[in-house]
Amino acid sequence: MPRRLSFLLGPLLLGLALPMPAPAMESAAIRSPRATATLLADSAAVAPGQVLQLGLRLRLAPGWHSYWRNAGDAGAAPELTLDLPEGASAGPIAWPAPERIPYGPLVNYGYTGEVLLPVPVTLPASLAPGEVLTLRAEANWLVCADVCIPEEGTFSLTLPVAEAAAPSPLAAPLFEAAAAALPRPLPWPVRAGGGAGRASLTLEGTGLTPTALQSAFFFPAEPGLLDNTAPQPMTLRDGRLTLGLTLQPDAVPAALEGTLVLHDGGGQRAAFEISAPLAGPAEAATALPLWQALLLALAGGLILNLMPCVFPVLAMKAMALARLGGAARGEIRWHAAAYTAGVLVSFGAIGGLLVALRAAGMAVGWGFQFTEPAFVAAMAWLVLAVGLNLSGVFVMGRAVGAGQGLAGRGGALGAFATGGLAVLLATPCTAPFMAAALGAALVMPPAATMAVFLALGLGLAAPYALLGLAPALARALPRPGAWMERLRQALAFPMYATAAWLVWVLALQAGPDGVLLGLAGAVVLAAGFWGLGLAQRAGAGRGRIAGVTAAGLAVLVALALLPRLSAAPAVAAVADAQAEPWSAARLAELRAAGRPVFVNATAAWCITCQVNDRVALRAAAVQDAFAARNVAYLKADWTRGDPAIGAMLREQGREGVPLYLFWAPGAAAPVVLPQILTETLVLEALRGG
Repeated sequence: MPRRLSFLLGPLLLGLALPMPAPAMESAAIRSPRATATLLADSAAVAPGQVLQLGLRLRLAPGWHSYWRNAGDAGAAPELTLDLPEGASAGPIAWPAPERIPYGPLVNYGYTGEVLLPVPVTLPASLAPGEVLTLRAEANWLVCADVCIPEEGTFSLTLPVAEAAAPSPLAAPLFEAAAAALPRPLPWPVRAGGGAGRASLTLEGTGLTPTALQSAFFFPAEPGLLDNTAPQPMTLRDGRLTLGLTLQPDAVPAALEGTLVLHDGGGQRAAFEISAPLAGPAEAATALPLWQALLLALAGGLILNLMPCVFPVLAMKAMALARLGGAARGEIRWHAAAYTAGVLVSFGAIGGLLVALRAAGMAVGWGFQFTEPAFVAAMAWLVLAVGLNLSGVFVMGRAVGAGQGLAGRGGALGAFATGGLAVLLATPCTAPFMAAALGAALVMPPAATMAVFLALGLGLAAPYALLGLAPALARALPRPGAWMERLRQALAFPMYATAAWLVWVLALQAGPDGVLLGLAGAVVLAAGFWGLGLAQRAGAGRGRIAGVTAAGLAVLVALALLPRLSAAPAVAAVADAQAEPWSAARLAELRAAGRPVFVNATAAWCITCQVNDRVALRAAAVQDAFAARNVAYLKADWTRGDPAIGAMLREQGREGVPLYLFWAPGAAAPVVLPQILTETLVLEALRGG
């Protein structure tokens, strides 16, 4: 070959030997610290008339999420606008099944990690092999964590046209995974019912068994239909699944349409499309059958007698029992019946109030009243007044004497009031078996809810009610005498200790100003009752009237302080060097990073929580295990009734604290620990994860 020709052809041959630029099956990325977005095609080369799969691919940073077609309580779904060649057409986005994302008092529906949103595009048959097809798209999407940030981008893909389509080895697996996450047609018959704020979905068929299915959740296709924060209790028996739903107050749907997500016994997830017209009333769906909830409530109420919350009232019970020694059977039955009635009426009032508040759209649960500083202060003053009464500063009823005179004090009204006070002081505690019973009760119809609350009250009153059924047991009690005066005065000190504890709770809720108001009310009340006591000892006449007036004025002055306590701003939770504050975003971030997480839902007014904290969670062995396993310890402080924590409790089917959750790395659901903790229980949970 002549040198000159070789010089000319050399670069040409070298250029032919080099690889040609590959067609772009994935566009250039739009990047931010929160998300990376691209436009993706499932084919490396396209054919005339082919149905091409395009998709908006979002890769979200840990702790950030984007949204499904129904974003839930807040947010906006991604939007994709395609610029297609003439003759081409595009279908709607095929939405993979979402996940439930609690955030504060809201619940959103969306995606974390990575998601591909496919769109089918039918190409024109007029395309000619050898051409180059250029596709352009504009998209916008919202990403949220502690804040929500809108993002957008313009994308471009260039694909060659060939005789036959060539799948992309890079993109095809991603589209296959997205297709697997799409809802499928439902293989079982389904019916829906609804009315009066409730709705239900019922599936019947083979494969619907407790061993095959672990959980179910329905995502409505359109916003404004369901209360997204409400639990969806499931009843599952062989061949029949019923899911209970809570409608928005103004929702009157003609049908239930959306996506039903099922988790099987192995934690695998499957999604199905639901479209069922409402026919008839909602069917009852509870996590527990009513009879099981009643038995658990009865057992929980009985154990509640042994919880530290009720210890101060046991002092009053002891005095009442001592007064019954040697009494007639009729009197014993009357006292027992009055105490039992006081307990049942109080539990019925709390249950009725909870039902009414939840029907009004308020998210409240067991012990909700202790999240209000004014209630805590009022309880502290009430317990202080009981202590002053036991110390003899003033008396209720006849004057204090010995023997039969002392035994005659109190009467049925006193027994009834003692039962009511026992219930009020029991509400900061959750005994074993109570959590499951209350969680089921508050998603039942109102009548069933009230039945569970009354069963709980019957369990609490059972030891005292037993005397009414078997009055002969009172013969084992010591006879009344002068010793009862000394016992009565000694039993005042548990009441003073309870008042001091409640003031400590007030300090955590309302700060120093709240403590000042609480103590000021206590001083005013103590002075008023001291004046009442002086008047009682002086006998009848103007002095006694003046004493009653002074006590009444003291009560009015104290009550006038309560609105200021209610208006006090919430105090930041006391920092715990061993834990960091819980938030849904922080939990999601830690789980996305693959760390094990221990969540402690607690409150200052929950004595069970405080005991568990000192006995188990602060134990050196537990803290060493946390450190060795790199466990993130999150504390959810519900002292002032944080709505986000309330939503988290309801998500776990609970209506109060304590709640202890351990999330093992990669686990789809947490391990729920018992309400009474020990070092061994915590360490076993950590080892199991």
